[in-house]
Amino acid sequence: MSNTFLPFSKPTIDEATIASVAEVLRSGWITSGPKVAEFEQQLSTYFGGRPVRTFNSGTCTMEIALRIAGIGAGDEVITTPISWVATANVILEVGATPVFADIDPVTRNLDLDKVEAAITAKTRAIIPVYLAGKPLDMDRLYAIAKQHNLRVIEDAAQAIGSSWQGKPIGSFGDFVSFSFQANKNITTSEGGCLVLNNQAEVVLAEKYRLQGVSRSGWDGIDVDVLGGKYNMTDIAAAIGLGQFAQLDKITAHRRALARHYFAELGADFEAQTGAILPPPEFANTNWHLFQLELPARMSRPEFMARMKEHQVGVGFHYAPIHLFTLYRELGFKEGMFPIAERVGKQIVSLPMFYSLSIADVSRVCVALRAVLSH
Repeated sequence: MSNTFLPFSKPTIDEATIASVAEVLRSGWITSGPKVAEFEQQLSTYFGGRPVRTFNSGTCTMEIALRIAGIGAGDEVITTPISWVATANVILEVGATPVFADIDPVTRNLDLDKVEAAITAKTRAIIPVYLAGKPLDMDRLYAIAKQHNLRVIEDAAQAIGSSWQGKPIGSFGDFVSFSFQANKNITTSEGGCLVLNNQAEVVLAEKYRLQGVSRSGWDGIDVDVLGGKYNMTDIAAAIGLGQFAQLDKITAHRRALARHYFAELGADFEAQTGAILPPPEFANTNWHLFQLELPARMSRPEFMARMKEHQVGVGFHYAPIHLFTLYRELGFKEGMFPIAERVGKQIVSLPMFYSLSIADVSRVCVALRAVLSH
């Protein structure tokens, strides 16, 4: 057993990026400025020329998208119960009502049959989440949205570098929100971006991210919407530029790590252990996470504690949102979304990050088999 603890995730920041941050710090301009503009332009090019604006989190991006879409009190927004709680919280923030639909047991993303069944006359939008970076059926998602005249705010927080039928996620669709938080495939330490549809939405996004302010000339200023303080700094953008330049390499390495997980565990792993692996899909997924569902006989706290004894860190993504106290007070309870509840109780995320080596994956798999054999 190695004495070196292997974390679930950690960022990799190269020396060139560190130097670029130092350059920004010495420049005298450390808030939103030329580095933010450069980062936005590079992201826009990657997303096929679509307009992109950056923010200080991948949470406010979704809230701002909802506000731009005019969604508020009396409106319903359908989303998944298996996500970071921000996905549902932003619906409450704009005064709308979250409506959950259960997940597909294989992909662990929204079950689109259940999404269709949840649509009512009050439904205004869908927020799909691409868990672990895996997109759902984008063609069907947008066919449903078109049929019912719904906006789509894609929670692609984990999906930078993922694609659908050869097209990068973000290069098509409606609103697309990405996160650059510290454990994402590329990071700005904290931050996110929102892919928009037209110049009118860009203008609103810029207002919402900086107190609703619009400017004209040197001293002309007006405020006609209620905005917040959500702008990205040049410090963060400098990190993002360094990370973004390596996106293709990062995605390729994660896919190689995932392939090694499958090869090392072997075709008989599920039959031997009762654990459920993720779908071995490599055309569209960026492998932000490598997740498995534990067998019912083993609790997640027990599993995580035993893996820690082997000096291996494990995460879990995510607990079911509808069972948090805030959402129970809105009327949600056990039994409403049984697949999400089962997955949310037993899912774990194994180590997956850019500086993880093939040898590290082998070490994780040895520990995994040892723990699950009990």
